Amino acid sequence: MLEVCFVCTGDTCRSVMAERIARKMAKDMGVRCKFSSAGLEAKRENISDNARLTLKKLGYDYSNRTSVQLKERPNVVYVCVTGSHKQFVESARVISFKSLAGEVLDPYGKDLETYEKCAHLIEENVKVLLEKIKRLGG
Repeated sequence: MLEVCFVCTGDTCRSVMAERIARKMAKDMGVRCKFSSAGLEAKRENISDNARLTLKKLGYDYSNRTSVQLKERPNVVYVCVTGSHKQFVESARVISFKSLAGEVLDPYGKDLETYEKCAHLIEENVKVLLEKIKRLGG
């Protein structure tokens, strides 16, 4: 089964939201895929409060989770939330949201409205990604 790992800086906002959004959207679209997330500089912190509140409001899993440091593994497709993250992932199987529906800037420390806009951009990117996976037989 295909595994996709979303990558951002701290794995407390964008990447973990992408993982949760992707799980639900994949299930709804009938796409079989495993999802995870990681951060280039993750420090074992909980998902941010506004990320949790946003996920809850939009109907996604909002349970707490400790951030995970990126450890590259073979046969995983890495999806970076920005092009700049992509340059730090040493895998031939890496893309960024920039190549899907557009980069997602960091909402960390911003208000709930900013997180919601971020989540909607993530939804757009995940939808494009899942449509590509589905076309490839995933």
